[in-house]
Amino acid sequence: MPDAPAHPDAAPISHAADSHATDSRTAPAPQADAARAAGQCDVLIMGGGLAGLSLALQLRQRCPELDILVLERRQHPVPVATHKVGESTVELAAHYFAEVLGLREHLEQHQLRKFGFRFFFSDGQRELAAVTEVGASVALPMVSYQIDRGIFENMLAERVQQAGIRLADSARVTALALAKDDGEHQVDWLQAGQTHRTRCRWVIDACGRAGLIKRQKALAQPNGHDCHAVWFRMRHRIRIDDWSDDPAWRERCTPAERWRSTNHLVGPGYWVWLIPLSSGSHSVGIVADPRWHPLSTMDSFDKAMDWLQQRQPCLFEALDGQRETLQDFAFLRSFSYGCKQVFSGERWALTGEAGLFLDPFYSPGSDFIAMANTAITELVLRERAGHRVQAQAQVYDQIYQSVYESTLALYRDQYALFGDPEVLPVKVIWDYSYYWGVLSPLFVHGRLTDVKLLSQLREPLARCRALNTAVQQLLREWGRLSPRRNPPRMLDQAALPWFVALNAALMAPPADDPAFCQRLHQAARMLQELALELADRMQQTCPAPDPEATAALAALRALIDADITVPVPPRLFEAEPALAAAEPG
Repeated sequence: MPDAPAHPDAAPISHAADSHATDSRTAPAPQADAARAAGQCDVLIMGGGLAGLSLALQLRQRCPELDILVLERRQHPVPVATHKVGESTVELAAHYFAEVLGLREHLEQHQLRKFGFRFFFSDGQRELAAVTEVGASVALPMVSYQIDRGIFENMLAERVQQAGIRLADSARVTALALAKDDGEHQVDWLQAGQTHRTRCRWVIDACGRAGLIKRQKALAQPNGHDCHAVWFRMRHRIRIDDWSDDPAWRERCTPAERWRSTNHLVGPGYWVWLIPLSSGSHSVGIVADPRWHPLSTMDSFDKAMDWLQQRQPCLFEALDGQRETLQDFAFLRSFSYGCKQVFSGERWALTGEAGLFLDPFYSPGSDFIAMANTAITELVLRERAGHRVQAQAQVYDQIYQSVYESTLALYRDQYALFGDPEVLPVKVIWDYSYYWGVLSPLFVHGRLTDVKLLSQLREPLARCRALNTAVQQLLREWGRLSPRRNPPRMLDQAALPWFVALNAALMAPPADDPAFCQRLHQAARMLQELALELADRMQQTCPAPDPEATAALAALRALIDADITVPVPPRLFEAEPALAAAEPG
């Protein structure tokens, strides 16, 4: 979570930034025409994918007078089911797309509502009803979506052009000169064999892993999370609901549409994603730690299928007879990376994969686009209003990097847990609670760029971050000692009333500052209670922990406030009796 900001006097242009989107079709001011003819613009965005197009739309909605130019290497419209990672959204990004950008109608009509995350401990198993399943039996209150990136980006391209934003497709940046003073940046770009030169007040890198500014400024930074991914799309729906004939298993979910979930088939050192797309295609990915599963064992479709035959035979059988529907295949080695700086007071910034990338396990990519774009929008508008933004950019960079580091802790050195039917479900509950209780409210309620308020929340935010670090270490130690029992049951997240309420609270009306601060303090207390119960649960399941596990337990307990004197109410495991009664067989 964010560290305390270094400059509490820096405040956002508007308090609840972007909580209500304006009409995206507002035309730019007439005076922009002369600047266009002279090869100038206010904001030049290098990259017209998800990050760049959504930023352009957000900037235009907040300031219709801005002259914005987007340069995109690909030709528009892009293909449906375009070959990109980032198809699953979670609550923060869903709010950004639906409410901040005003795209809920498109999401409801042209994308798929997601049935949450779902996990099956199905390594080497041929019967899903015979393993532990983690997920919700009914949809939780806050809606999120599965995004067909081709359909979505084509819609965004239409919206930005309707709003009077220039979108140059099939355009390649050939040179970038960043201003070292208060002058204008200069970008040379090639389109249809013709070279163009544009001077701009702000330049934003949204060009993905090419990272033009990152390379020029030597900002690349390793993060110690070395995993790889292969992924492909099939031109048919993969209906995981048909993978078992067990009637009790089929009836666990209402509606019986597990296929709409982001389904995770998990095993030691890896996980496999299944994501449906509204075009009718289905996205399949294998993400693995090379210490267990080298990339060389899966870096072609045939190799990936051979690997699935051994590790996930249910999926292999669903795909084997449909090989002719393969649409594409790609892989990435060491996909995760950091960035030394993403926002600069010298009027440049990075967003999306041009900056940093975590891990697709909890689908955070669009969340970080939303956070970066919102910070960039605040900086551009503040500078346009005549304010110096050096301090503001530094604070936003600190906040963004802090959120990145605390989220990275959810993934780094955690892949060993993915095959553990006892520890991973606990981790998932903790990680969701941390996300829904702290990070998501900061963004959804417009406070992530409110530096003054964040400075008031220094203590609970620091406590939450420290707790998360200690819990992740405890989970690693617990996983080493776990018996890894895999009974045929469903751990139903919808059967935990407090968990459902935490999700529903994201939909609450915006609160004033005192009420919001109270919510964050309550979330910190809830995480303390949950961490204490988690520690107790580990000691129950591992009654003789080794020295490393004992040290992790002691470190966690030392962080929990001494003033918690009342008995901690049962939270994480309160629904287990009901779940046990619902187990098949």
